[in-house]
Amino acid sequence: MTEATGATPVGTAPPPATTPTRPTAARWWHGAVAVIALVGVLMEVVTAVVEGPGTAPTHTERIVRVFSYFTIQSNLLVGITCLLLALDPRRDGPVFRVARLDGLLCIAVTGVVYHTALRGLVDLTGAGVISNLLLHTGAPVVAVMGWLLVGPRPRTGARTVWWSVVLPLAWIAYTFLRGAVVDWYPYPFLDVSAIGYPQALASTAVVAVLFLALAAVVGVVDRRLRPAP
Repeated sequence: MTEATGATPVGTAPPPATTPTRPTAARWWHGAVAVIALVGVLMEVVTAVVEGPGTAPTHTERIVRVFSYFTIQSNLLVGITCLLLALDPRRDGPVFRVARLDGLLCIAVTGVVYHTALRGLVDLTGAGVISNLLLHTGAPVVAVMGWLLVGPRPRTGARTVWWSVVLPLAWIAYTFLRGAVVDWYPYPFLDVSAIGYPQALASTAVVAVLFLALAAVVGVVDRRLRPAP
């Protein structure tokens, strides 16, 4: 009587169960970050679409304002880059490195600035409480933990760090230029109409220094931690 193909011979131990590989763990973690960040953004957009203009002069202006928040742009960037990493944890390239670093730094700044300067300024109810938690706490914490645990790294050279500054500088320029035209600013510490240019620019400088400091820390840690995935 012949042995069935693939059967384990008598007296032979079965092969060990397959354990998840590091890239597999990275896929799941990056996927979780993408879901948290992008769901939070989607909730904010849906709320703006459903509720109408709100305090904005037009419905279109309200939607533009949603995407003008640093928080929304940070979550979009970290969500999209993490989604790409979930599809391919080893994704790389000079442009992607800058986008990945920007997503990580911007979402970290979002969490730090919100919890130190903005928390409690607006009363939230219903879906707003959930989206706020996802955007300002969930995404920053899980994204930073994910970078520490599953990478990818090394990815942060000096060139990447310097190029990463371009995006936040562009957002600052956009915010002040648009604010001068429509008289609306996304955050109280940037509201030129209320606090004037000197204080608004000083606040901007503080955030810029925080961004550069975090970039420097990421660069150092990136070189010292073991490669991942």
